[in-house]
Amino acid sequence: MLHSALRAGLFAGAAFCASAAMAAELAIVSGDTGNGLAFLQSQLDKFEAATGNTVKIVPMPSSTSDQFGQYRLWLAAGNADIDVYQTDVIWAPQLSDQFLDLTEAAKDVIKDHFPSIIESQTANGKLVAIPAFTDAPALFYRKDLLEKYGKPVPKTWDEMAATAKEIQDKEREAGAKDLWGLVFQGNAYEGLTCNALEWVKSFGGGQIVEANGDISINNEHAAKALDTVKGWVGTISPPGVLAYQEEEARGVWQTGNAVFMRNWPYAYALGNGDDSAVKDKFGVSPLPAATADDKPAATLGGWNFAVSKYSRHPEEAIKLALFLGSTESQKDRAINQTNLPSIISLYDDPDVAKAAPIIPQWKEVFMNAVPRPSAPTKVKYNEVSSLFWSAVHDTLSGNGTAADNLELLEAKLTELKGSGW
Repeated sequence: MLHSALRAGLFAGAAFCASAAMAAELAIVSGDTGNGLAFLQSQLDKFEAATGNTVKIVPMPSSTSDQFGQYRLWLAAGNADIDVYQTDVIWAPQLSDQFLDLTEAAKDVIKDHFPSIIESQTANGKLVAIPAFTDAPALFYRKDLLEKYGKPVPKTWDEMAATAKEIQDKEREAGAKDLWGLVFQGNAYEGLTCNALEWVKSFGGGQIVEANGDISINNEHAAKALDTVKGWVGTISPPGVLAYQEEEARGVWQTGNAVFMRNWPYAYALGNGDDSAVKDKFGVSPLPAATADDKPAATLGGWNFAVSKYSRHPEEAIKLALFLGSTESQKDRAINQTNLPSIISLYDDPDVAKAAPIIPQWKEVFMNAVPRPSAPTKVKYNEVSSLFWSAVHDTLSGNGTAADNLELLEAKLTELKGSGW
């Protein structure tokens, strides 16, 4: 397989010299959070040593919405300066025409990945991107504080809110004036779509647009979910949570100033870093549901590597995408970044289990993962998501009721859908 050949190249001096003479200069874009850029550079160093090619990182904003907007501008202009794009799991149907088909190049490794992940990156029979890792969020909780107050890990949102409020108030009385009960991603961007889909789905309110294309968001269960969360803002969550993205939430959590946090697995390794105030003090569990009889919902995430059809070095760019999605690279990601592998065998890898014991545990979270409606809404998904997160943000900010905002959202989505997605 290709990644094995690349690894072997690390030790083949003659081959290295030969490849260096014909080296390609590649560029990859990255908007990684946490220490993701440093990790990517470590992988690129290995690739460069193996192939003689050089790879430049073009940094991007951490907001996935901003990234997507920039990607569309570059690709629409036929920009040849970027060879490899890091893509969100939802972008394959929208950008497939701008990326090379990797089906043939990846034919030997496709079987190693979860079939559902490969399917998510396939549009019109074309493999648009190589999976780097999959993703599903969880509830991070302060194990020490729950034990101190004799509280179980909450199974429902109401239990979470009550526990958060009680611990927050008692700890503040004891001097922890900056402690909040819950932090999440409340800014008006794609991250809020992920959070709000979890609330709505876990309350029985559907998936915004269902798999058959029906618009389902305007219902009493969805409205109840948003009204519930609105009640958290300013009580158990800071008013500023409506401007938080992943890193802002992690910043509050990692300084020891939150009882609960909704976030992605990357925050686990960072939370246990030597500079973290919550090192060894927290655990993770599936997100709560509306009632004990309801199922929790965790938005399916994940990132991939796609090759621009405008690349001047398509063969070398494909090699880079395959290398960064290889078993070796995904194992490094799992161990160092606590990113969930898309390669099935790594869930049983003893090195991964030892370094990141939550990864085997995350199977339960992953089993409750719910996709965003990018498949049914196709190229219109970005507009669907933008309309949804705007309606949610308005509701949480007090600009209109949940019922009114969802009714207006339904009208806008119906207009956008027109005669079909």
